[in-house]
Amino acid sequence: MGIESILVVDDEPLMREFLGEALKRSGYQVDLAENGKAALQTCKKKTFDLVITDLKMPDLTGIALLEKIKERSPSTLGLVMTAHGTIETAVEAMKKGAFHYLLKPFTPDALEALLKKAEEHQNLMRENSYLREEVSSARIPTQFIATSPAMKKIFQEAIQIAKSSARVLIHGESGTGKEVVAATIHAHSLRAQKPYIRVNCAAVPDTLIESEFFGHEKGAFTGANSRREGRFELAHEGTLLLDEVTEIPITLQPKLLRVIQEQEFERVGGSRSISVDVRLISTSNRNLQEAISEKLFREDLYYRLNVVPIHLPPLRERREDLLPLANYFLEKFCTENGSPVKKLSKQSQKKILDYHWPGNIRELANMMERVVVLNYGPEVEPNHFSLD
Repeated sequence: MGIESILVVDDEPLMREFLGEALKRSGYQVDLAENGKAALQTCKKKTFDLVITDLKMPDLTGIALLEKIKERSPSTLGLVMTAHGTIETAVEAMKKGAFHYLLKPFTPDALEALLKKAEEHQNLMRENSYLREEVSSARIPTQFIATSPAMKKIFQEAIQIAKSSARVLIHGESGTGKEVVAATIHAHSLRAQKPYIRVNCAAVPDTLIESEFFGHEKGAFTGANSRREGRFELAHEGTLLLDEVTEIPITLQPKLLRVIQEQEFERVGGSRSISVDVRLISTSNRNLQEAISEKLFREDLYYRLNVVPIHLPPLRERREDLLPLANYFLEKFCTENGSPVKKLSKQSQKKILDYHWPGNIRELANMMERVVVLNYGPEVEPNHFSLD
């Protein structure tokens, strides 16, 4: 979504007004401040994506101003304008928090080019922030392992589906690899170079899930100390995975339906509509028809999400995949733990094939990790693991 709100700080009225009008015509939300003190007062009320400030001002220099703004809002970018452009000044400004500097006098093209760079930088910062927060599971393979006819067919379907922007609903028991199928669809789609954002709907408290989806404005509720982008904004032009979609509260489902239909939403506490282009993939381990009959899930939302359905069979119904998956996890966890690669004895392979695996792939992964951590020896024997 990039840069939306900009604060222009300059003690020269003509420059301040000129920049303000130019930025407003380009579609930005713009506030003006005549000096550093006024800018700090404005920043107490609002959070800005970008602050464009003059370097030389009577009460507070542009560098000092950016330092103070960064203390309050680390994600705000700073752009310093100076008519006294030296390499030393530029380096100092960028060390103290400026994203870049602009030498006066400058052309509209030069300003536009820096704004484009600022948007790219801001998007990258937001994606990195999301990735730092995201807890990725080591229990699910990052590659699609398909040996059984059923899984080979699903892999082929996933590749075909990926070429479109159709919404996909993946259902199956817990631990069957629904996230892997979703990631495969994104990786083979035209959006592969764009964000792939996941949200575990079952893990977010009901009171926070609207903010998690749509973001919030500063002061929208207690604890909202700054503006925050939601998962829909982060996934703009990419893919958003709604994991365990049936766990979304019934009260929030109409808003999700509106986003799907109109491709726009408002942040919590906000009034401005934000347009998004997001491909939705949903997963569920529940029977959605039962959830609909129990009034826990809207029927109209179900049909919106279920454009292309994919059913993942449980591991007990695709036994051809058992040993390839077991060997994959065994090698994976040996590598992660710095252990020599182990192999499964014939008796261990038979024990794995004979078991019914109620926990599916996740249970198999846990068992293989346990075998590696306990470090029984180069060959895994049946007595090295227990199956409930």
